[in-house]
Parts: sequence; structure tokens; C-alpha cells
Amino acid sequence: MHILYFHQYFTTPRTAGGTRSYEMARQLIARGHKVTMVCSKQAGDSLDLPGNPEARMREGVIDGIRVIQFNLEYSNYMSLPRRAFIFLRFAMCSSAIALRMDYDLIFATSTPLTAGIPGIFARLLRGKPFIFEVRDLWPELPRAMGVVKNPFVLAGLSALEWMSYRAASACIALAPGIQEGIARNSPKNRAISMIPNGCDLEMFHPGKREDLDLPGCRPTDCVAVFTGAHGMANGLDSVLDAARVLLCREREDIVLVFIGDGKLKPKLVARAEAEGLKNCRFIDPMPKNQLNRVVSCCDVGLMILDDVPAFYYGTSPNKFFDYISSGLPVLNNYPGWLADLINEHRCGIAIPPRNPEAFADALCTLADNEALRNEYGKNARRLAEKEFSRDCLATQFVDWLEETYKNIEQCLRRNS
Repeated sequence: MHILYFHQYFTTPRTAGGTRSYEMARQLIARGHKVTMVCSKQAGDSLDLPGNPEARMREGVIDGIRVIQFNLEYSNYMSLPRRAFIFLRFAMCSSAIALRMDYDLIFATSTPLTAGIPGIFARLLRGKPFIFEVRDLWPELPRAMGVVKNPFVLAGLSALEWMSYRAASACIALAPGIQEGIARNSPKNRAISMIPNGCDLEMFHPGKREDLDLPGCRPTDCVAVFTGAHGMANGLDSVLDAARVLLCREREDIVLVFIGDGKLKPKLVARAEAEGLKNCRFIDPMPKNQLNRVVSCCDVGLMILDDVPAFYYGTSPNKFFDYISSGLPVLNNYPGWLADLINEHRCGIAIPPRNPEAFADALCTLADNEALRNEYGKNARRLAEKEFSRDCLATQFVDWLEETYKNIEQCLRRNS
């Protein structure tokens, strides 16, 4: 089977970002399938492809995956209209490939929601099977966050969501709330599977605190790390609120490390400097095959999101799975399915949102009790191995995709 795979933000372990699509594509290839990955250029990162990096399109093979990359550079620093323009340009360029290339199945993964457009065209104009993987519910999330307020834009997104779910032969959800959202807006009996993000158990594994080498972190410090985007959805001001409380308590031994980038990073850095939050460290993004060595040596993983109810059961953040793979106790600041997992498996502390005192209390508890940190860390690694192994989830992904494709083919033969 030849899978035409659309992921606008495709990355590999040698670049910064999540590698779910890379791992799934590698598993498909290991099972004898062919994968063509279509993506766009990321600001600050470049895939190892031949040709001029400034060319309109580059093509090559990365670890057995045929990759087509459009020179449509995207950054979270862009304005919303500019980002929307890039999303639509990518969707149109991708649709041109979907309408002319020879393949068996289209697989598209969001976000953005426009990732489903080539699948819609291919299904309607060529009758090609289309599988849609949904990582975030749109327009529910931008509406809930207040990012998109224009009623005409929201109506357009709702229409695109409706068309995507109906054009798709089947869907994959990354979280329980996403699965429920797809089911609400899909035809009855639509095949929907929940396959969350997973743990790269070989890449992320427990390390030694004494091996941590980050500027401004002393050997005696308790280091709590956040990795990933610094955007509106992440609600990182809550961490700075807790940092201020810690300094008021004279707990300079607890250091908060932010690794990543995003539109709000300059404001966060400026706030930390203005308020004298010397317990905060801001580090540039790093490739996953470097990030793993840093995370594994920290003491606590910070699972932070803004207090938006749509997030509670509707996200599947990579960072959570990296933390538990690394054997870190997780400090989570919003309710939902991840908080439920943390409480059930005793692999960290879940605190109520918008409560800097409770946030600081939890950090102090973990910093002052090495035995508790170790217990939570061992439980976290156990959970990673038992339920979220990337290899097992990738096998589940390919098994489901093969079975779904077979069912689609049988249905098409019966109707022909």
C-alpha cells in the first residue's frame, strides 16, 4: 500500500518538535508499505533534503520516507492572518499532489484543520480513501480560547470540520475528548480509533541528576522543566506566578526551566526580567535527540496548559509522554484525562488551575522529598512502558490502518 501522508509540521528526531508522524511512517515502511510525506518548511529548522533550501519545493528520502517539502515557512510569531494564508497555501499545494499522484490511501493529520482539504478533494474527485487524524478539535479550541472571534471565520471552520469528517473514510483521535467530538460531527457508525501520543522509551529514559548541564542550574537545585511551545494555549504565566511565590518563600533552590519557543516567549522573558524572577531559565528549542538527554536529568516535568475546559479531555501533549518516559514526576495544572492518569498511577501531582500557591506548594513538596520524587518517577516510567510504548502504539496504528483499508476496499467492491 502506498500512503500519501500530509503533515504540515513534519519533524524528525534531528529537528525540534514532536515525531509522531515520523515514527508512524517508519512503522508503515517496516511493514512493507510505501510512504510519501508532504510537509512545509519550519522556521529555524530544516530537514536534510537535497537541493536549494530556498527552492519552491524540495524532495528526498529521509530514513526510508519519501519527503516532499514546500517552501512555505511557518512560525508561531506570525500574525493570525499570515498563518491562515500559509495554512491555505499548503492545503492548495497539497491538493495538487493529491489529485495527480498515484497512491492507494491519503492520510492527513491536523493541526491545522486545513490539513484535511487535500483528502476532501481526493475523496470527492478521485474516490480515494481518506483517513483523517485529529490532534485538536477545530473550531472548538480557537473558539474556547477566544483566538478566533469572527463569526464568519468560525462558520467557515465549522463547515470545513463538517466536510472533513464526512469525506473521511475513518478517523483517528489523539485524546478521549477528541474522539467524542469527532463522533458528534460524523456520520453514524464512522470508524473512529483513539491512538494517543506515545513514549519513545529508547530515546527518553531515566538519567542522572548530576549529569544535567544547563546554565544557571546548581547541582543542589531542584529543576522543574517545561518543554514545547510558548503560546497562548500553554498558559505559562501560571509558572511565572508560581516562581514569584517561590521567591517570596525564599526557595531559590527550585529552578524553573523553559525549553522551546513561541509567540509569547519574548513577553514571558520580559516579565521574568521585570519582576526579578531569577529562578526562571529560558532555553532555545533543541532537537529531540538532544532534548532527551536534558529532560532525563531534571527532577520534575511541568505539564502546563491554560485553564480552558476544551483542553481537559481534548489534548494529547508530547511533553507529558516524554516526561513519564524519562521517569520524571509530573506536575499538572489543569483537570482532565492526564490529571486522572497522574492521580490513578501516582506519578506526580495534579493541582487546580490558576492557583499559584498550590503550584508552589507542590513544587516544594517534590523538592523536599527525594523519596517521593523517586516513587513518582518509577511509577511514571512504569506507566510509560505498560500503556504508552510508541512501538506498541505504532503497531496498533498500522494494524488499524491495514484493517480499515481492507474494509474500505471491500465496501468499494460491493458498491461497484
